[in-house]
Amino acid sequence: MTKNITWNDVLTEEKKKLYFINILKSVSNDRASGIVVYPSEKDVFNAFRLTELFNVKVVILGQDPYYKANQAHGLAFSVLPNIPIPPSLINIYKELEQDIPNFILPQHGFLKSWATQGVFLLNSILTVKAGKPHSHAHLGWDIFTDKVISIINQYCKNIIFLFWGVRSQQKINIIDRNRHFILKTSHPSPLSAHRGFFGCKHFSQTNILLCQKQKKPIDWSSISKYKPIA
Repeated sequence: MTKNITWNDVLTEEKKKLYFINILKSVSNDRASGIVVYPSEKDVFNAFRLTELFNVKVVILGQDPYYKANQAHGLAFSVLPNIPIPPSLINIYKELEQDIPNFILPQHGFLKSWATQGVFLLNSILTVKAGKPHSHAHLGWDIFTDKVISIINQYCKNIIFLFWGVRSQQKINIIDRNRHFILKTSHPSPLSAHRGFFGCKHFSQTNILLCQKQKKPIDWSSISKYKPIA
């Protein structure tokens, strides 16, 4: 792709469409009426800020944002520093311990250092009401994130897509397998991690594929080096 094509370049027209305007209006109305919505307004599009389109190497597709207080901050599976690590992320760390040599279990769930290396941590749905999972799934966010995936498919090459769980795998048909790589397995949730996620070795496989395409591998252990302020 042209080196400096940005998310803003390719999403400006999409954000002018009525469905997207209506999504933002619905979320704004919820907030205005006193309903707590996660993540905060300033954090909804953090994944796009931290991983520009021309830097994307890997896509990890999540589902809903976390719906408990102080967790969601716009990156799939990630929580802010000093917040207890959610169960799905604990299982991701367990798989990393088995898959990546010398991976040290982090004491936090802040995945920003992955995002800045080109791991696009996108949720299918970008907002949620506090305490109510999937409460914004009907707003049309999937239309937007389908478009985002199609943009990556079109403008990028040799991207590794990690699809964990049935919900995320609904987007697989958007991707041209002749241009990109797809690794899929069960969701890392405690309810399904034993159905294939544990032992999938997606992290080491991702780095093998990146190296084969002369791309710098992801330092998955970078999150272990981050020390949250107590």
